[in-house]
Amino acid sequence: MTKTVAIDLGERSYDVHVGAGLLDRLGEAVSAIGGLTTAVVISDTTVAELYGRRALDSLSEADVAASLIAFEAGEANKTLQTVGVVFDRLFAIEPAIDRSSLIVTLGGGVPGDLGGFVAATALRGLRFFQCPTTLLADVDASVGGKTGVDHPAGKNLIGAFHQPVGVWIDVETLGTLPRRELVSGLAECVKHAVIRDAGLLEFLEDNTAGILACEPDVMAELIARNVAIKASVVAADEREAGERAHLNFGHTVGHAVEAFVGYGEISHGEAVSLGMAAACRIAVTRGLIEQEATDRVEDALRRLGLPVRRAGLPVGEIWRIMQHDKKALAGQVRMVLPVMLGSAALFDDITPRAVQEAVEYLAG
Repeated sequence: MTKTVAIDLGERSYDVHVGAGLLDRLGEAVSAIGGLTTAVVISDTTVAELYGRRALDSLSEADVAASLIAFEAGEANKTLQTVGVVFDRLFAIEPAIDRSSLIVTLGGGVPGDLGGFVAATALRGLRFFQCPTTLLADVDASVGGKTGVDHPAGKNLIGAFHQPVGVWIDVETLGTLPRRELVSGLAECVKHAVIRDAGLLEFLEDNTAGILACEPDVMAELIARNVAIKASVVAADEREAGERAHLNFGHTVGHAVEAFVGYGEISHGEAVSLGMAAACRIAVTRGLIEQEATDRVEDALRRLGLPVRRAGLPVGEIWRIMQHDKKALAGQVRMVLPVMLGSAALFDDITPRAVQEAVEYLAG
């Protein structure tokens, strides 16, 4: 059974479909968009080997002329240099693409972000369709229109808001995910639970075994609930002027940890998990939330296989990176902190001392 979540953005509205076996119906979904001449699938080498042929075959069966561009897999390749390589191949396709062409991003957050950025900038903007294949992309990167690439100064510093025309999530693709990648995506699920829906935290606690086993019905329910949460936030604040900033819970410290340790050396979800533990610690210290609530969050993270402690993080360097976070304001670090399970708020008075204490807490 397919679940559908509507993303309400006026003329930029689109639907997210979640279910088993949807990849083989990709051509059906794309052909229904109308007004397109050709489609170009942008993926990475790992996902292209697993699902590229199926995607192209489905498009062909729907009489959609399609090409595949695959770049080397890995967060380390989410760069402007890779974008340039993709552009070279994109503009060499025959017959040439035009403004009626469609970009289809196939894969996890890296192909989605990079391919979406290509779509946002090629010919000053092409339509694109998301087909995520990782849990992290399913519940986070594929919804909301954020596209971009990394820079040595920080993660996702170069990019654009560019909404897809549709999202097609096949839960069966999760069966080929390495365990670490699956677990990484679960950090975003916990994030959504803490900032918006305490009931989702209970769902995660009650269905841990089914989630880790990738049971299709459980995963479809989990993904649809998370997409609905993100959809409500994005609809209220498309360009992150206010409420959407709540989605950064765990990410301010998490991105700093990721930048320090090295992209690829720690997964995004592992870094965000540490960031959530740090943010919860700051919230407890400020008297915003009870220790019992944050203990429950940490317990859920541990049961799902995510870290809440990491030794060896240098406080000074983490603080320096945080000051250069794209969401900092005039060098002032801002963080989303929980005020109760299911609710959070943005604070713009985070001090070096608070971060120091939180990072020392992570060292355990």
